[in-house]
Amino acid sequence: MAAKQWSAENLSQEDFMLRDECLLLDMDDNVIGHSNKYESHIFAPERPRAKLHRAFSVFLFDEEGRLLLQQRATEKITFPNVWTNTCCSHPLFGFTPTEVDTPADVLSGETPGVKRAAIRKLEHELGISPDSLDIKQFKFLTRLHYWAADVVTHGKEAPFGEHEMDYILFIRAKVEVTPNPEEVRDFKYVTQAELKAMMDPGTGLLWSPWFRIIAERFLGNWWADLDATLTTNAHVDLKEIHRFDCTAEHMGGAGAAGSWLDTEAAGPEGDTWLADVVANGGTAREEAVELKPRLVKTEGANTYTLGPDQAHIAKKPRTEPR
Repeated sequence: MAAKQWSAENLSQEDFMLRDECLLLDMDDNVIGHSNKYESHIFAPERPRAKLHRAFSVFLFDEEGRLLLQQRATEKITFPNVWTNTCCSHPLFGFTPTEVDTPADVLSGETPGVKRAAIRKLEHELGISPDSLDIKQFKFLTRLHYWAADVVTHGKEAPFGEHEMDYILFIRAKVEVTPNPEEVRDFKYVTQAELKAMMDPGTGLLWSPWFRIIAERFLGNWWADLDATLTTNAHVDLKEIHRFDCTAEHMGGAGAAGSWLDTEAAGPEGDTWLADVVANGGTAREEAVELKPRLVKTEGANTYTLGPDQAHIAKKPRTEPR
C-alpha cells in the first residue's frame, strides 16, 4: 500500500473537518481509535464534551525572545477570530511518517509524532518552511487536558467545542511568516509585557480557551526562564497530565456541559463519552449514527446549531483517510 501523505491543496475548512482523522484517547492519553474532525468536535446531549482527542500547541519564539501569536481566521469553524499561540492543531491518524506517539515516546520526551504534525501545520497555517525548523529543537514540556464549548461563536447551545489532550511544544527559530488567509487572520510577535496588555479585558480581544489556561497557569514561568525551558528539563513534566475545566464563558454548549475536571468527580465516569469507553472495554465504540447530519448552518453566517434527534442518518462504513 502506498504511503499516505497529507496535503492541503484545494481543500476548504469543511473538507479538513471531514477528511482529517483525530486520535481518540482515554483519560490516560492512550490512543483507542480515530474519528474525523467533525465527529471529534461535535458537542451534543449524547456527547456533552465531544470526544477526547490528541492535540498540540506550539509556542515559537524569535531570537529576541518574543512569542509569535496568531489570530485564527474568520473562516475557521471552531473558535474563529480568537488570538492564540503560534499554532494549535492535531496529530492525525493514517499518514506516513506516523504522527501517532506511543506512551514510550511520551516518557522519553521525544514525541516525534506531534513534532512532525507541528512542522506540517506551521507550514500550512503560517507558511513557515520546514527547512527552517529542526525537529530536534522542539521542546516537549507537558500535557494539558481541558475542554471548552465554543459558545462565543455559536451561541449558548453551540454544537462545537474542544476536548483535548494538548501537548505543549516550545521552539526558538528564525522563520519567515507568510500566513494562509483561510487559516490565519493576523499574526504578531509580542513580549511578555505586550501580551499582558493585549489580554487585558478592556481590549475586547478574543482568546482561545486553551491559550488562556496556559497563559494564566504556566506560560509566565516558562517564558521568564526561556533559555532553561528550551535547553534543559527544568520545566519538563512527562508524567503528570494537568487537567482543567474551561472558564465559565466556555461552559455549556449543545450538551449543557458543566464543571468536571476541577471537581472531585474528575474521572471518566464524569464524562458521557469517556464513561462509554470504559464500558466498552477501553476502546472507542463504533457509533451507529453520525452527528454531523444534525448540524444546521446559519444562512449567511459561519455559525451552526444542532438539529433534532430524528435528523440522524445511519452511519456509512468507515473509510481510511485519503
